[in-house]
Amino acid sequence: MGGMQPVARKIEPWRLRTRALELGRRTVIMGVVNITPDSFSDGGLFLSPEAAVTQALRLLDEGADLVDLGAESTRPGSQVSSRAGKAKDSAPAPAVSAEEEQARLLPVLEGVLAARSDAIVSADTYKAATAQAALKAGAEIVNDVSGFMWDAEMARVCAQFNPGVVLMHTRGRPEQWRTQPQLPGDELLAMVRAGLHASMALALGAGIPSEKIVLDPGYGFGKRFNENHSLLARQAELLSLGRPLLAGLSRKSFLGHTLAGLHGGAQAPVAARETASIAAMVAAILNGASIVRVHSVRPAVEAALIADAILAAQPR
Repeated sequence: MGGMQPVARKIEPWRLRTRALELGRRTVIMGVVNITPDSFSDGGLFLSPEAAVTQALRLLDEGADLVDLGAESTRPGSQVSSRAGKAKDSAPAPAVSAEEEQARLLPVLEGVLAARSDAIVSADTYKAATAQAALKAGAEIVNDVSGFMWDAEMARVCAQFNPGVVLMHTRGRPEQWRTQPQLPGDELLAMVRAGLHASMALALGAGIPSEKIVLDPGYGFGKRFNENHSLLARQAELLSLGRPLLAGLSRKSFLGHTLAGLHGGAQAPVAARETASIAAMVAAILNGASIVRVHSVRPAVEAALIADAILAAQPR
């Protein structure tokens, strides 16, 4: 079932903190709001709580099923870490402390829920302290780009507060991504599968039920240029891990790199990657993704409807 053969997704509930989302029958759209000055795509646009809340509500109005709030950039080259001495993979202090991250994130989370009490909000963080604060404030999901690898307390916090969790595969840290050697497709897929398996083992070992877990291959996170195309072409093979997949391809730099021939040999700027983002998203859906993480919701909703109709038309 690998390659670009459309893949039938399993229909199953994703158990969140207080409710469940049905996955597999149609693609679930996760809208992104970056409450940061320096994110690669929209850094600085939604740094004020008012602007961020307005954007989150706009994405929900455009058809997002949930919104993912992030208050620290993990773009290539950024410095990230977790609590000193507490992580499996220790590093220098992060550019954004847990306190600063929470000061950005919590007013937006609270503002969204004050305006829409039924909204499903995800906290995009790798720090256990921020995850705990967000869950206490009403978040339903923790989206950890490190897959529980950068803060040894994260699995315990998520087991205690019972959210849905997204475990993403990251190869190394952002400051290392530009210097890593490219891997052939088989090695890359094996690395991603092994990393996601290790993250799942941490979650399950902490007592997090499997129906809480969604896996993310981590496009762009330590994958260089064409490695992302190779991973996308074989994404469906990761369904063998037994959990639904989330794909975050929106506006990623590898798309800009692929479009360079249309931009005089230079990487296409972020604003010129929307059509490419939709194309990659559709490929991800046809390769088994149940959830897609996007910046522009309305075009994603429309494209996902077509991809879902193709999946529904497949012989069972």
